[in-house]
Amino acid sequence: MSQARTQNVSQIAHIAPVATLLMSLLIAVPSAAQAPIVTPEGDPSVNSDTIYQLAVDPADYPDQSYVYLLDDGIVRFEEDGRGARTYRQVIQILTRDGVEDWAEQTFSYLEGRERLRINWIRVLNLDGTIISDGPSHEQETSAPVPEAYPVYTDLKLKRVSLGGAASGTLVDFSYVTETVEPPLIGDFYSGWRVTTGNPVMRSRFMVDVPASVEIRIDEQNTASMRQVVEQNGRRVYTWAAADVAAIRPEPFAGSPNEVNQLVGISSPISWDEIAQWYADQTRDRFTVTPEIERTLAGIVESAGTREDSLRAVHRWIAQDIRYVSLSLGRGGYQPRRPADVVETGFGDCKDKATLFVAIARQFGAESYPVLVSLAGEPDSTMPSIGQFDHMIAALVTPSGYRYLDLTADLIPWGEVPDYIQGEVGLLVRPDGSGELLRFPLSPADSNLVVELLSGELETDGSFQGRYSLSAHGTSEYSLRGSFAGSKEYTTEQRDRMKIALANTVFEGARGDSLELFDGLDLNATPRVSAWIEADDVTQRNGTDHIFTLPLPDFTNRRLIATLESQGKRRFPIDIEQVNAPAVSRHEVDVLLPEGWLATLPPNVTATSAFGSYTAEYSQQGRRLHVVRTMKGGRGIEPPESVAALIEWLSAVAEDNVKYIVLKAEGAS
Repeated sequence: MSQARTQNVSQIAHIAPVATLLMSLLIAVPSAAQAPIVTPEGDPSVNSDTIYQLAVDPADYPDQSYVYLLDDGIVRFEEDGRGARTYRQVIQILTRDGVEDWAEQTFSYLEGRERLRINWIRVLNLDGTIISDGPSHEQETSAPVPEAYPVYTDLKLKRVSLGGAASGTLVDFSYVTETVEPPLIGDFYSGWRVTTGNPVMRSRFMVDVPASVEIRIDEQNTASMRQVVEQNGRRVYTWAAADVAAIRPEPFAGSPNEVNQLVGISSPISWDEIAQWYADQTRDRFTVTPEIERTLAGIVESAGTREDSLRAVHRWIAQDIRYVSLSLGRGGYQPRRPADVVETGFGDCKDKATLFVAIARQFGAESYPVLVSLAGEPDSTMPSIGQFDHMIAALVTPSGYRYLDLTADLIPWGEVPDYIQGEVGLLVRPDGSGELLRFPLSPADSNLVVELLSGELETDGSFQGRYSLSAHGTSEYSLRGSFAGSKEYTTEQRDRMKIALANTVFEGARGDSLELFDGLDLNATPRVSAWIEADDVTQRNGTDHIFTLPLPDFTNRRLIATLESQGKRRFPIDIEQVNAPAVSRHEVDVLLPEGWLATLPPNVTATSAFGSYTAEYSQQGRRLHVVRTMKGGRGIEPPESVAALIEWLSAVAEDNVKYIVLKAEGAS
């Protein structure tokens, strides 16, 4: 697919309710149930001159780098899943950034299953005169794979460069991707965004299918646009819109909402049919050969139980079988045989998951492959293999399924990766039956970061003590990544780490007595610590000593100002974007010199649907104790809750404490 249909749409647009405006867009609206056939000679239903006359005044769009004069998609599917997807876009470039977006484009297709044809691609002046009638350079290559793992991929990339693209020009192109061999007979899936993040003068999406095929349709704020014509054994669905305005982005925009306008369509195939198809694809792919058994003997030799053995196998596949990034759709849907994966030492997600499932079954455990998506939550109402791009394994335990992503080398045994929590997966059994799963959500309290600084402050402003950082649950992944393989650190590397940890607390501090964990040891507690010594951690202000708190600042007045300045909000608020479902606790415990007193700010407590925050300041004898704790959550709040969000953020901002004033005994 071209860059145009895969662009990031962080800026969401909205279309006001309009009547069908096809007559101003098209030469002819087909009265028969057949979508127009677009060829290199043109589109019989679109008057290019009329489209070019929609060119805008850049002064009216100061925040946009380009606008779509036409965004057009025509998809045609047959009952067996064969079909063609034809896209045309006419873009008016407004700025230099717009040139960067459109002067180079990439199209992709699956060799053997699909055919790609670029009908035309040209650059024009605003009056329609042609500047360049074709790419100035084009190249077709296979999708890149790591040189260390030279495996075959059937994904082809066609890159084109356009001469003459500049601010004040138009880019007009059309291309067709034809599916000649669907992976699963009868399966197809497609989607469309009316709102793209940029202004769209004319938008049209047409779906042409046999009248005997009752497609599934998922419409988000587009139902009123749909028109259906049926004749001569075909049915054509059309969604058309005009003057789709770009809407300003809003922080923490949630979904579903009343702003995005999307259409999704899929075949009437069922999840059970998909499960049966995948089971047939993999029926001979779970054999554990004598060669694999000999390899396993060394891997599980110290295991005392079957679970210990499975843990060891999980670690081996996740960390020692190298991962090659070939997604389900690109590396084919059939996994390689376990013997081939072990012999070569690498595999993609389905190879690694299949290897684990095969070995688990060899050990007498019940285990299954699970199809999932990394691109976003699949729509459970729209069965299609096109919704999935990843695979994990599920292991049956007395308490339920244990999910394992064998490509995630730093996620401990049995923990559900945060990127699929709450999403849908399809478990496939050997008999071809399937089970649509909803992956569990980990509670915020289980995703914990704890930072502690404990030590003693001297009268000369020097400090010595111990700093530690630990993490658990989904919060530990980045910490594990930072210390993966740390058991092999050289003396020089450990010395650098001492300094780095010490300087995360006080600039210029010295570190010693370093305690590390190996992030690759999935049984190790994720914790690091070091002894810290630092000079001049306080500053004198007359007789006072100013102690800057080495704690994170959770206040965000800039965000408050942004929310306050945006006026009436349109999007619901995604709580998880505001504040991740985790707990972050940061603590300072310092022994002050004899007779010193801290001027303590007030404690702060702020609790709302968006999270909870506490800041506690106390002194008991010589001990100064400061704790800041932030906890997030999940959920969707309506747009009008933005006032409550601002109120909560403002309450958190009351803890705008960057330092503590310390008074020495006898000082006035």
